[in-house]
Amino acid sequence: MPERGDDWSDLEIDLAVADYFSMLINELNGTKYNKAAHNRELQRTIGRSKGSIEFKHQNISAVLLGLGQPWITGYKPASNFQNSLILGVLRLLDERADWNPIEKGTNISEPANQTLLENQLLWIGPPPAFQNKPPPIQPETLDRVIDLGDPAGRDARNRQLGDAGEKCVLEHEVATLRNAGRIDLANQVRWTAQENMAAGYDIFSYFPDGRERWIEVKTTSGWERTPFHISRNECLVADHNREKWTLMRLYDFSRGPKAFELRPPLNNHVALTPTGFLAHLR
Repeated sequence: MPERGDDWSDLEIDLAVADYFSMLINELNGTKYNKAAHNRELQRTIGRSKGSIEFKHQNISAVLLGLGQPWITGYKPASNFQNSLILGVLRLLDERADWNPIEKGTNISEPANQTLLENQLLWIGPPPAFQNKPPPIQPETLDRVIDLGDPAGRDARNRQLGDAGEKCVLEHEVATLRNAGRIDLANQVRWTAQENMAAGYDIFSYFPDGRERWIEVKTTSGWERTPFHISRNECLVADHNREKWTLMRLYDFSRGPKAFELRPPLNNHVALTPTGFLAHLR
C-alpha cells in the first residue's frame, strides 16, 4: 500500500487517467455516471485514499485544460503535480486514436447545404480581455503543460476537428445571411479551404451589406485561451486584406461550440511566437 505523501507510480497514474477518461466520455455523451463509485473502485485498485484520488482527478483536469482538451465539470482544475502526470495523460491521448471529442450531431461527411438551419448556429461573444481574470491554474503550471503537450499542434493536426469547425462556421454564415434576407449572398458562401488550401482563409462569405468576408477558422475542444497555430501566409493575407479578413476562434467544441472573432492587425490581440525556421544549406 502506498504511504501518504508518496509519489504516484506510472501504473497508478495510468489507472487514474483511464478512470478519469471513462467518466469524461460519459459526461460528453450525456450518460449518467457515479463519481463516488469510480473513486471507491480506484481506492480498491491502487490503495490511495478518497481525497488523494479526488485531488489527482483535479490535477488531470488541469492537465487537460493546458492541453486544449475538455475536462470533467465537477473536477475543478488544480495545480501542484509532477511532469509524470502530464506524460500519463499524453500517453492515453497518443494511444487512443479514437479520442476525438467533437460536438454531438456534427456530421462532416454530410454536405453543408443539406444541414443548414434557419437560426445562427454559433454563440459569438467578445474575445477574452487581456488578463481579465486569473487563469484556472497557476500560470507557470499552465506553461509547463503547454510546453510538454503542444495543444496548438495537436489541434492543427486534428483534421476532423478542423473540418467540423469550418463546416460549423460555413453553416453559421449561410444562416446569418438568410436571416438578414440576403439569400442571394447566402447562396454564394463557399468553403474555400476545400478548394484552395493556400488561400489564407477557410470560408468565403459576405456581410449583409454585400461586402466580402474572409474567415480563417481555428477550432479547439479546450477553453478560450488555448493557443493556436497560424501560418505566415495567413498572417500576410490578414494584413493585406484587413477590411475583409477575420479569425473565428471556436472553443469548447465538444460540448457545444462558442466563438469570438479577432480582426487584423493580429498582434493587437495575440502574442505571435515564431515556432520554426526555414533552413538553407550554405
